[in-house]
Amino acid sequence: MSDANLMIGSLVERTGRSVHTIRWYERQGLVPGVQRDTGGRRRYSELHVGWLLLMDRLRRTGMSIAEMREYTALVQQGKTTLKQRQAMLKAHRERVQQTIAEWTEALTLLDDKIDFYGAWISSGKRPPLDTLTAVSAAAATHPPPKGRTR
Repeated sequence: MSDANLMIGSLVERTGRSVHTIRWYERQGLVPGVQRDTGGRRRYSELHVGWLLLMDRLRRTGMSIAEMREYTALVQQGKTTLKQRQAMLKAHRERVQQTIAEWTEALTLLDDKIDFYGAWISSGKRPPLDTLTAVSAAAATHPPPKGRTR
């Protein structure tokens, strides 16, 4: 990575990540191409800014550290790994989409339950269960884990 003119403080400001987090990513082998100046201080480039943001997003979307290391290693190998990288990101994207769908369903159930309690609180009487149609329909499709009740 060329044009390494950013110190750690600038990288912190640009990425919103702490020094500790950036160093942790480095120790995990997830920040390639970090150079050092004559005083031994790490110097970062604009590419590191984007790279750290990508690594953060991959982690937040559930990619394992092992997968992130594999992806980083593929990037370091150059353009011969483009298809592998693309396939890896496509597979991860599919997992993220599935998680979003599951969380969207869960959010709908939470909203229905919140509305149910709101109706109960405002009227002082427990609403009929048919007001929880979405909850009941979803529960029939995806029952809660054993030991949990609504």
